[in-house]
Amino acid sequence: MTWPATGLRDFGASTSLIHLSQLLRAPVVTPSGEAVGRVDDIIVRLRGADTHPLVTGIVAGVGGRRVFVGSGSIQRFDPDRVTLAHNEIDLRRFERRHGEVLLRSDVLGYRLIDVAAGELVRAYDVELEDNADGWVLARLDTRRPPWLFGLLRTPGGHAARDWKAFEPLIGHGQSMAVRRVSGRVAALKPAQIADLLEEADRAEGGEILDRVRSNPELEADVFEELDPDKASRLLDDMPDDEVAALLSRMRADDAADAIIDLRQSRRRRVLELMPAPQRTKVITLLGFNPDSAGGLMNVDIVSCGTGATAGEALAVIGSAQAIQPEALLQMHVLNENGRLAGVVSVIALLQANPADMFATLMDSDPVRVTPDADLADVAVLMADYNLHTIPVVDDEDRVLGVVTVDDVLRATIPDDWRRREPGPRPVREPNEISATDDLASIGGEGGDWS
Repeated sequence: MTWPATGLRDFGASTSLIHLSQLLRAPVVTPSGEAVGRVDDIIVRLRGADTHPLVTGIVAGVGGRRVFVGSGSIQRFDPDRVTLAHNEIDLRRFERRHGEVLLRSDVLGYRLIDVAAGELVRAYDVELEDNADGWVLARLDTRRPPWLFGLLRTPGGHAARDWKAFEPLIGHGQSMAVRRVSGRVAALKPAQIADLLEEADRAEGGEILDRVRSNPELEADVFEELDPDKASRLLDDMPDDEVAALLSRMRADDAADAIIDLRQSRRRRVLELMPAPQRTKVITLLGFNPDSAGGLMNVDIVSCGTGATAGEALAVIGSAQAIQPEALLQMHVLNENGRLAGVVSVIALLQANPADMFATLMDSDPVRVTPDADLADVAVLMADYNLHTIPVVDDEDRVLGVVTVDDVLRATIPDDWRRREPGPRPVREPNEISATDDLASIGGEGGDWS
């Protein structure tokens, strides 16, 4: 459609900073000043963690239609209007390209991950800035806007933070592939990701998990940290083979807990799909009371014979990369019959001469418990003897596993304490985040609007 030119009108110098709230519903005008529609949304293209998303155009409401107006067809943006570069506008209906994000539809009002703080925040407004690349999504307003006499005041003008500090979540499915980048999410600690999942709704949680799945070991670590009820709900949404693969990467004691929380009709199917070594460990643990030493223990341990040296023991510990680090704090010394002869702390090994024999280093009468010892007994022993680990032995003093202090703490801390709001953490600005935390460059121009 073409509108008659009546002479160019000067709207004044264009500003370099505009809030999305100022542009939404603002008139779209021709160079002659005639209003032809209103701004319905702003379109940006994600370009990677180090670069602000570029504004590629707007969605305009024109005569009951939603049409695309590319940046090349826009003369300038002002807080109260968008001025076209020509008197013509293509009235074909808007169709979204793959990989592009609509700020009103996908960002405004939705929650994002504040990467530095490891928490979910809501975007109440968006700041656009004109720089050398053109108009870009520069900052987010995450403070709830004020109310006056029961009416929402204009949110523009709030203190804002750099877009690079956030990871977007919910949006159009066709932009998912562009946003499916695990770098920033994977930079968070497993416990932080677990907290995010516990706070997230179903759609948010699905996208967080989608990013974590690119790192299977991280996914296993996250499920180990999850509240059992939340983990159970997430596992219910996964097919049996995926659940079995996930549990095979988890610590056997955590995998056993997860198996117990599965529907009874699924337990056998999932166990049969797990690798034989992990399945054997899990079935062993399922035979103990979950609140006993046997139910809490980790069946993966490190051990040496009585004739080993400190250097040999450290070499064994150094190669045990698949074992929980907390279980490596002491070496178990076994006699020729496989019974527990003593323990040596890793500190003692580090401070000893590599040629020193275990007989001169080990505690030959270590604190140990049977698998039926209850949680309270284990906790008291750890407190009384300042222990980080306690071996679990059978009636013949053969080592079945080891209970670590983190397992005892997790089992003894009340559930409502685990949900307490943590103290404030220092927040790093985006330029302080290391290169290893950055997202991989995404790129891509999308399809053709024609």
